[in-house]
Parts: sequence; C-alpha cells; structure tokens
Amino acid sequence: MDRRLVQELVYGVLRQQSALDWLIARRTDGRPQKPGLQVLLRLGLYQLFWLDRIPPHAAVHETVEMARGAGFGSQSGFVNAVLRGCDRDRARIRQDLATLRELDPAVGWSHPTWLVERWRGRFGAEGLVRMLEWNNSPPPTFVRVNRLRTSAAELEARWLEEGVEAVAVMHPWLEPGEMYRLEAHPPLTSLLSFIDGGFYVQDPGTLASVVDLDPRPGETVLDWCAAPGGKTLYMAQRMENQGRVVAQDTSPERLRLVEENAMRLGGTCVELARGPGEPGEPGSFDRVLVDAPCSNTGVLRRRLELRWRLREEEITRLAEVQLGILQRASEFVRVGGVLAYSTCSVEAEENTGVVESFLRARPGFGMRSTRLLTPVEDGVDGAFVAVLVRTA
Repeated sequence: MDRRLVQELVYGVLRQQSALDWLIARRTDGRPQKPGLQVLLRLGLYQLFWLDRIPPHAAVHETVEMARGAGFGSQSGFVNAVLRGCDRDRARIRQDLATLRELDPAVGWSHPTWLVERWRGRFGAEGLVRMLEWNNSPPPTFVRVNRLRTSAAELEARWLEEGVEAVAVMHPWLEPGEMYRLEAHPPLTSLLSFIDGGFYVQDPGTLASVVDLDPRPGETVLDWCAAPGGKTLYMAQRMENQGRVVAQDTSPERLRLVEENAMRLGGTCVELARGPGEPGEPGSFDRVLVDAPCSNTGVLRRRLELRWRLREEEITRLAEVQLGILQRASEFVRVGGVLAYSTCSVEAEENTGVVESFLRARPGFGMRSTRLLTPVEDGVDGAFVAVLVRTA
C-alpha cells in the first residue's frame, strides 16, 4: 500500500468518523464493536463511500484480509457481510448520508454538536455548511516565495526543472507573486529550491497578521510566540533584513526550529531571545507580534484530530491565557509603537473578546484595526488580527 493512500485513509476516517460510526450502527443494529473491529469497518466503508479510487471489490477484499491479519479471523465473515451489504445498497446509503447532513449536520459532517451549534449562530445555515465542507476537504499545500533568497520568476524556473506544478494565489493582503498553491510536486525536502531556502510552506491567511503589523526596515521587532518561525521570517523579509527581529518562545526546543528556518531562509536579522520572557528591555520594541496559542478552530481541516479533542469550555480557558500573554508582551512596546494580536481561531471570545478585555485593563493602548478571515467569507483558513497602538 502506497504512502499517499495510507495517509488518505487515516485522514479520511478521522474527518468522517461520526458519519462512519452512524453507518456502522445502522448496519449492525446498534451493537457495539470491539475498537479494532470498529476501525476496520470504518476503513472499509470510507473506501466504499468517500474514496472513488478504490474499486468496491478491492476495498472489501483488502479490509477482510486486514481483519484476518489483525487477529479478527473469526469476525472476517461478519466484516465481509457488512461491507458487501453496504456495497449492494450503495445508492440508497448515499442518499441517506446526504439526508443525514441536512437533518443532523454534526453527525453527517462529523463535527462536535457544540461546535456545529456555535457556528450555526455565527455563520447561519449556509455558512455553517461551508465551514463543515471546508474542514472535511483535504487542504492544498501553499508556499510563500522567500524573497530574501530568490524571486517569483526565478523560483518558477527552478520548479519547472524540478517537476513542481504551481499556481499563483492572490488575496487582498498579498503582493503579486508572493504565494503559490502546489498542484503536484516531488517530496518538498528533496527539492533544491526548498533546501536553498527559496520558499516556506505557509497558508495565505497566516501572512495577514504580519502585513497588518507592517514591520519596516531598520526597526526593532519582537515576535512573542515565534516558533516555528514562519511569521518571524516573513517579517525579516518585509524588513529586507535591516533592523532586528527577536524571536521569543517558551520552549528552547521550538526556538531551535526558528533558528534552523532562519539559516535556511537567510533571515540574518533574526535573533533568539535570551530566555523565556527575556526578549529585551521593556518598552524597547517598535512593533510586537503576539501570535497566541488558541483553539485552532480556523484551521481544523489541517488539525484533523482536534475536533474530537476540543471542548467548549477550553475556549474560555484559552481566552484567559491569551489575555495574560498579551498583557505581558505589551510591556515591551515603546510609546508610539504597535502591538498586533493574532490567532487562528474564529471564536469571538479568543479574538475581539480578548482585545476588549485588554483595552479595558490597559488604557494606554488604542485600537487601530481588526481583521477576521474565515473560510466562509475569504476562502482561506481562519485567522484573526487586531492592531493596537501604545499611546501612553
């Protein structure tokens, strides 16, 4: 079995887990299955109803063989009967699944009920479906051209030689030739254009916070939650390597990722903080970016397991953590300097809620702008950024 197929099966079963379990329950009269057997049935049914590249007879046969190899030899006939029965009823089951997505979108689209209800209130019925469809679609690979090493034209020429098929991507906050979607490519780490630092794998929405912060050549900038360094190096690029970008993170191991990326991408103005919470003197930075840890509800299509781990009460807890981080980082902004707060969440508590609480506690800061990107409205992974100015 090839690696891409294995990845598709694992990711696909995670995406469609609730719908698969609903289908299994219907075909087995609701009888609970052993965990390993449940997984095998999920794999077989995913191939039958969500993966067109596998012929039905092959999907059934291989799943039965896996059951035997996994120690479920005595249940192999049961597995065979369930899958063959579903294959015979393919048309009706497809219609039943479509109806399920309408009547019970949490199960039909395999998302937690609490999140579905939250998003229904936030985005409306049509927007909810678009969010759920987005999260259940495989994410493309996007890359940012690293202009510290090359240009878009030079990179395109190298990709042509390396067998990379890429399409330029444009959004209002991007410059022409800055971002590409890779349609086909060899393993990225095998490409000389990657090894030489020609590009960085990054979603278009992640650039918005740096664009809105607007770091400029010659300035001193702090990236408070920097690892693995995508935004750090984008700031270095926009500053043309003139000035200082200090990378701060709580984990020394993760900071080493920033260091490695800075070396590959040529970010010579990037330096690591002396230690956690010690990026420099308070009030000494022209601009500070706080890309806070969050619920990641804007990037669930990339964090497949997260929908099954995240709990609604976590959002309130995270908002408190985010406020504390923002308050601490704000101490390093000079008077007249700029502070940007960003997340990859689409939840108001983590975004405008945190910023409003911060402004009430720190009247020396004023709001300049906010931006919320969502799959529904912008066609990119979710991201939020608020830009504040220290006035006193």
